[in-house]
Amino acid sequence: MNKEILAQAATIARGLAIDAVTGCKSGHLGLPLGAAEIGAVLFGETLSLNPRQPGWINRDRFVLSAGHGSMFLYAWLHLSGYDLTLEDLKSFRLLHSKTPGHPEFGETPGVECTTGPLGQGVGNAVGMAVAAKMAAAKFNTPEHSIIDHHVVCLAGDGCLQEGVAAEASSFAGHFGLDNLIMIYDSNDVTLDAPADATQSEDTAKRYEAYGWEVETIDGYDMDAVKSALDRARAADNGKPKLIVAKTLIAKGIPEVAGTFKGHGEAGVNFAAEARAGLGLPEETFHVSESVRNYFDRRLRERVRQYEDWKQTYRAWRSNHPDLAKLLQDALNGKGLKEEELFASIPEADPEKSMATRVAGGHVINALGRALPLLVSGSADLHGSTKNYLAEAGEFTRDNPSGRNFRFGIREHAMGAIVNGMAYYGIFIPSGATFTTFADYMRPALRLAALSKLANFHVFTHDSVAVGQDGPTHQPVEVVSALRLIPNMDVIRPADPEETAGAFVAALEKRDGPTAIVLSRQGVPNLTEIAVRERRQGVLKGGYIARMESGNLTAILIGTGSELQLALRAAEELGAGVRVVSLPCFERFERQSAAYREYVLPSHCKQRVAVEAGVSQTWYQYVGLEGKVVGIDRFGLSADGGLVLRELGVSVENVVSAARSF
Repeated sequence: MNKEILAQAATIARGLAIDAVTGCKSGHLGLPLGAAEIGAVLFGETLSLNPRQPGWINRDRFVLSAGHGSMFLYAWLHLSGYDLTLEDLKSFRLLHSKTPGHPEFGETPGVECTTGPLGQGVGNAVGMAVAAKMAAAKFNTPEHSIIDHHVVCLAGDGCLQEGVAAEASSFAGHFGLDNLIMIYDSNDVTLDAPADATQSEDTAKRYEAYGWEVETIDGYDMDAVKSALDRARAADNGKPKLIVAKTLIAKGIPEVAGTFKGHGEAGVNFAAEARAGLGLPEETFHVSESVRNYFDRRLRERVRQYEDWKQTYRAWRSNHPDLAKLLQDALNGKGLKEEELFASIPEADPEKSMATRVAGGHVINALGRALPLLVSGSADLHGSTKNYLAEAGEFTRDNPSGRNFRFGIREHAMGAIVNGMAYYGIFIPSGATFTTFADYMRPALRLAALSKLANFHVFTHDSVAVGQDGPTHQPVEVVSALRLIPNMDVIRPADPEETAGAFVAALEKRDGPTAIVLSRQGVPNLTEIAVRERRQGVLKGGYIARMESGNLTAILIGTGSELQLALRAAEELGAGVRVVSLPCFERFERQSAAYREYVLPSHCKQRVAVEAGVSQTWYQYVGLEGKVVGIDRFGLSADGGLVLRELGVSVENVVSAARSF
């Protein structure tokens, strides 16, 4: 290791961070300056990367969980040879730049995941490590190992204080993710105060209790940093690794170093003095020729290592064409076509009522047989969410090929881990819990939508019809709240065939997540609507479930288990009443204006919507002149059917609302 040139590189990286944050007078200097030597060893020595092929499947994944320190990552990506220019660094935090304030997946080459909300990156890294274990078990052969990389995460005190990191770290320790290395940038400072104002536990001992291997080092001793990383990479002992690196926040700006003022941009007031103290020239965004030459050589070495791997890959592909096609199709986002997916799902018994959660269990198992890369998990609720893949085994430290995940009572970590699996890019990951507990994982759901991740979650027990568990478990507002997240489809199917459509829709959406919201109570199979119409109707988000047989006088709109109420009310109201099933607002809004006008003609203002939940989101479809039969209060502890009647969700009230026009 050339410590002299790497020390120069650390100084250069500090200067780039100071110049970028000073340029826009916004940002976070603490971590980029405090952890510069760690970055030098990671990107200058140990990480296995190919900046010319940033999507190489066997690259090491580097996750900056402390995403506020984004200039750390941008500086080292630039120096390493990624498609990130000095001009891009000069555009830090500017409109439409490749260097946004926090790293965003898909915006910047080399950024593996969107981070910033603290702790999420820890969960994402755990998910990537899980996916790497699964991928190695699925695709490596005795003759050829094409996946054997590591996941490295850099986190700070803020990340490790967040509960999601604790949940994810506990999961990682239990399941033996020894391909995961986390570097804890331990600088004893948080944004508002010294860290000891809010924490007093021994983090190293906490992680040892989780089942991690822990080592504490001086974050400025590059020999110690490299040795710790080398040991962590070499140890195949069933333990994830935590390297506690003691550092000084904002090192290089004496006026704020070691204080909470060093966390943000306060140091820019001393930028000129800091640059002089670091020995940098007056020229801003300076990269010395010697540092540039060093990283150019490292880039050529990394490309050669990649070419060596490609030889192994070609031999593996030649010997295992079926596996190679499966992998390539996954990486290219190819899967079974819509008609093939539907063909794999048997039609439900038309005479049998069942809960849509039960129907969902049948559907996901049928799809699991057709899609070998579909994986499913639950937050200790498989018996209730019904999404266990019966023939697929369980993921454990001894069985990484299992496709069922027991996330434990860790909803927030489940969301972040499922996101990490989706970032990895090979598997189709999903999780499950009760609808009311979606709030525990909302930050992860939001980031999945922001990052356009192709994953989905099954949320069961979707309304007050849950019954005796009472209002704590009756999600009157959660479905509408989920609908407010941009770029996430929320699908609440009405019966088994709409449920089939919901799962196919979730698999079809490749640019964002889907929430499939299912009932605990049994619902009738709506055989008055053709099977194909119900399945295909969900893909469009909404469709005509009952066409009027006379002049159109009113439109009843239902979703989920309440669609049956709208259909029964229409029978009482007569020939001029249309019923529309609207299981997914987001998909319906993506249809053409002509289709939406066909389903909900604007001339008909007499509209009633019915859903066992809050009413507000429905006025976009019924208008100010329309009516909503909903529940704008918390529920009750009693039999589910009785609660629905007590709170007014009934055929009688739908009929009454329609007649009131």
